[in-house]
Amino acid sequence: MLKFPKSASADSDTPDLGRRGFIIGMAGAGLTFAFARSPLSLADPTGAAAEGAFEPTIWYRIRKDGHIVVNIAKAEMGQHIGTALARIVADELEADWDQVSLDHVDSDPKWGLMVTGGSWSVWQSYIPLSQAGAAGRIALIEEGARQMGVSPDQCRARSGRVIAGGQSISYADLVRSGGLSRSFSEDELKKMPIKPASERRLIGEPAKALDIPDKTDGKALYGLDAKVEGMVFGRPLIPPTRYGATVKKIDDSAARDIPGYRETIVLEDPSGTVPGWAIAIADSFHAANIAADKIEVDWTPGKTADIDERAILDRGRELIDSGDAGVVVVNDGDAKKAFAEADSTLEAEYITHSALHFQLEPVNALAREKDGTWEIHTGNQWQSLIIPTLAEALGVPQEKVVMKTYMLGGGFGRRLNGDYAVPAALAAKALGKPVKLVLTREDDIRFDSLRSPSVQRMRMAFDGDNRVTGMEHHATAGWPTQVMVPDFLAEGISGGMYDPFSIQGAMHWYTVGANRLRAISNDLANETFRPGWLRSVGSGWVNWALESFMDEAAHKVGQDPIEFRLEKLKAEGKNAGSSPNSVGGASRQANVLRRVQEISGWGSEMPADTGLGVATTYGQERNMPTWTACVARVHVDRKTGRPTVEKLTLVTDAGTVVHPDGARAQVEGAALWGVSLALHEGTHFEKGQVVDTNLNSYTPLRMRDVPEIEMEFVDSTEMPVGLGEPATTVVGPAIGNAIFAATGVRMRALPIRAEDLLRVMRGDSSAPRK
Repeated sequence: MLKFPKSASADSDTPDLGRRGFIIGMAGAGLTFAFARSPLSLADPTGAAAEGAFEPTIWYRIRKDGHIVVNIAKAEMGQHIGTALARIVADELEADWDQVSLDHVDSDPKWGLMVTGGSWSVWQSYIPLSQAGAAGRIALIEEGARQMGVSPDQCRARSGRVIAGGQSISYADLVRSGGLSRSFSEDELKKMPIKPASERRLIGEPAKALDIPDKTDGKALYGLDAKVEGMVFGRPLIPPTRYGATVKKIDDSAARDIPGYRETIVLEDPSGTVPGWAIAIADSFHAANIAADKIEVDWTPGKTADIDERAILDRGRELIDSGDAGVVVVNDGDAKKAFAEADSTLEAEYITHSALHFQLEPVNALAREKDGTWEIHTGNQWQSLIIPTLAEALGVPQEKVVMKTYMLGGGFGRRLNGDYAVPAALAAKALGKPVKLVLTREDDIRFDSLRSPSVQRMRMAFDGDNRVTGMEHHATAGWPTQVMVPDFLAEGISGGMYDPFSIQGAMHWYTVGANRLRAISNDLANETFRPGWLRSVGSGWVNWALESFMDEAAHKVGQDPIEFRLEKLKAEGKNAGSSPNSVGGASRQANVLRRVQEISGWGSEMPADTGLGVATTYGQERNMPTWTACVARVHVDRKTGRPTVEKLTLVTDAGTVVHPDGARAQVEGAALWGVSLALHEGTHFEKGQVVDTNLNSYTPLRMRDVPEIEMEFVDSTEMPVGLGEPATTVVGPAIGNAIFAATGVRMRALPIRAEDLLRVMRGDSSAPRK
């Protein structure tokens, strides 16, 4: 079974470098900087690298012309991650930013865990890349001092040069001289003098983005651009159920007169990823696409062929009602006693419907065998996860599979699951030639690893003075981690394992007396489709319930919703926070909440049918909190029920902001994704399949509905954390709470449809129970 390092787990407090030393030496045409697996301090790191005695993680290299190439092992899907990571290296290295470029690398064990998701990239990379840059700067200064005949402490590095008084020497000259050789032990790395924030020249400052030019002039290559000599094209014929289907008979007679059509093959998949799949093969995708629509396949479906959305949600309710289902994740105090002794209680149920990815570029992959190695050409977010599956499907060792890297035309978590590469590889093996598999939009959606429908039940206990004395939260949905990477499951308090990415947003920083949190896997969801990670992962739906319920509780006791939250954000006990990631704890979440209160116009008089709603979050992971608060201003048309988001005000504390323009883009994109999921996106299952397979019926946020966005970042020098997802998690509940402020109507299901809101405003007690 594939094992992942603890550093990748949601439970780790700090990223583990996974390497025992750092070596610097001349290699090929320039200077190479690497972490080495050996703890030994090398006398000749150059020779060791050349002889293959180590399997280093190469972070960057300086060519003989002084140009610095930073190797990026993270997927680029519009979030500017390469620019952010290169800034970290270049700042510590004191590089000339105009002499820095990016190299998005193919998969290789030397890169360690290759994954881009969870807002992890900057957080996981900040310390090792800072150390790598600092180590390079030290080595260059030492060699520069030697060549200039001065002491290293008389030298400084600036803009790609080592300077000592009136003398200076460029990094290019130092590399060309060929005399650089230096190693650092593990202990030396731990003591590496990383620059204080006051001396940063690139991190947090304006600088050009290195990844944008190629995207605008057409040089960037996406998966759909991949091509190799001799390849044929394939379009899949997808069975009626995700699991358990088999092909009984294929009739391709109507496709045989299509020019370029070759044949239809049935896949045999030892990995179980694509059971019941057939592939139409042709000389062009156009021909394969036309042929696939003419081919008739008689399938025996799997057991979920009649499952619908209601059945999945009702199964969630059944599991919640069963007191022994699931895993207890938080159990602070005696919640049972708190409710038994309560003077009053509040209870509510919240649901979210199935949500799809609909990334701009439908999934695709090109596979070929070359010199005994399988090359998979595609855009992917988690190479380390899919390579073992590909190896199993192909019947080869993992080291015989290489993922060739391309830009992603949108990821949003869909390409964390690289299942779409498996049928391309199987088809190429069956045919003995390269196959480029392209899924149409409808194929893509039917094969999507969607966000599972969810059901959550919240309870809160109050004493006679309306003080909160206890809280319970029960959350159930399909668990992607359980299905795809069980090594990432975490151990619960009650015993048993749970999916941390399907509950983390509920492990809140509020002080609420006795507190019990239960995470429950919806087995029927897991059997019907392959649950996936969708931008903001579990916290996107978990925080919908948590922050909507906090708002309901505030109104129950007649307290301002912000003040109600603030009095519970106490930086004490387990909510005090800890170094390095959560310094300040709940006080930092309270700070962003106070700031959004100040700048949003909170408390001001609103026009008729217009309200302000608030929500806050720590993001996806408690051990890597990104403190975020949002106030949404929403107007509701009482004639149509249509809610219009007029403005979003967001305040974010992400620690050190490495790439300001990228950070703003991330928060804006995440916030708009939150609006889309709250009001516009959502589908449902019928007969084992989602009913919406294209953008004529699945209607994400359109440009005309984009609200005004005001955002602010807390100025901080704390550990940088994640920005890809947190803003998504606050927008939905803020909108729901604003609708209540505007109309007095409480909506408890996402998406909030105009017809449902209108029905409730006209007197129904609740939106339809689906």
